[in-house]
Amino acid sequence: MSVRKLKPVTPGQRFRVVNGFDAITTDKPEKSLLVPNKRSGGRNAKGRMTMRYIGGGHKRRYRIIDFKRNRFGIPATVASIEYDPNRTAFIALVNYQDGEKTYVIAQNGLQVGQNIVSGDQVAPEVGNAMKISGIPLGSIISCIELRPGQGAIIARSAGSFAQLLSRDGKYANIKMPSGEVRRILQECMATIGAVSNSDHQLVVSGKAGRSRWLGRRPRTRPVAMNPVDHPMGGGEGRASGGHPRSRNGIPAKGFRTRDLNKASTQYILERRKK
Repeated sequence: MSVRKLKPVTPGQRFRVVNGFDAITTDKPEKSLLVPNKRSGGRNAKGRMTMRYIGGGHKRRYRIIDFKRNRFGIPATVASIEYDPNRTAFIALVNYQDGEKTYVIAQNGLQVGQNIVSGDQVAPEVGNAMKISGIPLGSIISCIELRPGQGAIIARSAGSFAQLLSRDGKYANIKMPSGEVRRILQECMATIGAVSNSDHQLVVSGKAGRSRWLGRRPRTRPVAMNPVDHPMGGGEGRASGGHPRSRNGIPAKGFRTRDLNKASTQYILERRKK
């Protein structure tokens, strides 16, 4: 994977940094795994705006991703590595030996023609999925379940990964992408390797129009608003707006909003670094 800096032939390309897409092998998705993806524009069922700065963007079709990896013991061959407009990571089309086709999140280093498998007694190789109880300590993992059978919800974005630190009873201690150390049941599934497209963080859009293509509308700075619209609005001239806070007055930049009595606090051994 690599990135390319474009020549400044237009103002929009002067600072543009694009993904090289070296790992992508095809631009035609599997039709049987596509479903329509209707946009809401930030509106709810009554048509009222509930999320600001959302709307427009290019039309997309959703790729059905297998986050559970529960077809145990059936080998699958990687048919292609593809771009997914709905996520930052690349996805892999895999063909199972019984004829089934699915999309999975592609791990870094996954190659076309490579065989992957999920189950209890499988080798801890890149792309293979297994229960945390069978993964060697110190391994780099991704696409982690939080509850058995739920499907992967942790470390799914481009370049993210977690590390298996130790085991304690029926739990395993895992260092999250944020740096937090958390206890997760060893019965949960995880995939070996870090998520693909790690160079995504180096991409620079170059112009505002490219954000509009992604469905992001312009965001108004709070200090530019009136007092009726935001606590940081108003003032004479270019006033700084006072202490940073949210629209409903909750302080930002260091103020902890997590509930101290939250049930999942008992599973957090070490909070993330500031």
